[in-house]
Amino acid sequence: MTIPTPRDWIDELPADFTEYRNGRRIEEVECIIPDLAGMSRGKSMPSFKFTPDSTFFLPVSLFYQTITGDYVDMDIENQWMESDIILRPDMSTASAVPWADDVTLQIINDLEYRDGSPVPIAPRNILKRVLKLYAKKGWKPVVAPELEFYLTKPNIDPNEPIEPPVGRTGRKGAGRQAYSMVAVDEYGPVIDTIFDYAEAQGLAIDTVIQEGGAGQIEINLLHGDPLRLADQVFYFKRAIREAALEHGIFATFMAKPMRGEPGSAMHIHQSVLNIKTGENIFTAADGSPTDAFLHFIGGSQKHLMSVVGLLAPYVNSYRRYTAGMSAPTNLEWAADNRTTGLRIPTSTVEARRVENRVIGIDCNPYLAIAASLACGYLGMINKIEPRPPVQGEAYMGGAVLPDNLADALTLFEEDTLICETLGKEFCTLFIAIKTAELEEFKREISPWERQHLMLNV
Repeated sequence: MTIPTPRDWIDELPADFTEYRNGRRIEEVECIIPDLAGMSRGKSMPSFKFTPDSTFFLPVSLFYQTITGDYVDMDIENQWMESDIILRPDMSTASAVPWADDVTLQIINDLEYRDGSPVPIAPRNILKRVLKLYAKKGWKPVVAPELEFYLTKPNIDPNEPIEPPVGRTGRKGAGRQAYSMVAVDEYGPVIDTIFDYAEAQGLAIDTVIQEGGAGQIEINLLHGDPLRLADQVFYFKRAIREAALEHGIFATFMAKPMRGEPGSAMHIHQSVLNIKTGENIFTAADGSPTDAFLHFIGGSQKHLMSVVGLLAPYVNSYRRYTAGMSAPTNLEWAADNRTTGLRIPTSTVEARRVENRVIGIDCNPYLAIAASLACGYLGMINKIEPRPPVQGEAYMGGAVLPDNLADALTLFEEDTLICETLGKEFCTLFIAIKTAELEEFKREISPWERQHLMLNV
């Protein structure tokens, strides 16, 4: 095997990066991975230090941290040896870092042990694990995520409430303006920068709309391979933050950043193709729904309740599931009904799909997509029948989602089929990390408590 020279691998980079580079010298390469929160970690180096065959290391202990950065003691042999794990660049993910001062390349890496086996607690490997289960059955899932987020005034003091940003009119953003083109134009320069960054990175945007919250935007992505779409969400969240900072404001992917405003979701549209024929297995030859379609829904109804901790992974996530805030709190299903957790969108029979509407944007996209597809997979292989579709509004009643992280983690731990599908080592780690975060939160005293209890009880 011929080891490529630096020129060889640079010439083979994706066309979008080559166009962005425009003949300029690549100054820096970022080898990055998604951590448990879905944020980027890794190593940056001068371009002459990098080749696709180079070996770089990270300590496995980066997965032992909570969202606050605290480490958690777990029943792991030699946990604090901080053994190295190996970065393996996936060159198909090579992308520009358009907000950098110099030409910079970012590459998502997979994580392996020294013997070449995948690290089972790495989020990208967990999604690959689920996709392999589909492939063994001759199936190829297809997904299309929708990303909701808020643009906000810079929140320098965490004790102060988050506020909408000031737009071009000089006024704060107003809520209840869903689909308003005027509201989108209010933040036109930020949206333009997001488009510019997306184009430079080769990220395809389907549509951009104003959502129901003050300063709340939704970006819809084109459907495609789940791993590639998870990579795109990973890249998009970083790019959106940087685009907002370019204009002196913040972008937040908290599930519920502002009281009185709706939360932010990451709805996922899901279908499954036959690998050999390329046809949607949710639709029969006569255009009718198949058993696989119904069983996918049945598995989602049975097992999504157990993986809510992955779809809503923080204490704040459950504030989104509030009455009157547009988020479904159930796992019922129906056609063209946004009050159900599982919605069947209006489409051609060839594009028949299941939209999972309970996922929060604060999730790790790799874990959320893996968990959602795992539920549908278990439904199909175990032939789980769904409940009848609901008629009318379903905000109240039905199978109600857990309303707190502690209950969600208990359900996750009890579902042995889900744990076997995602990997027991990962599930044990995730529960330990989230339990530690929950205990830490319980020690916090909120402004509400200080305001209403300090002098009144």
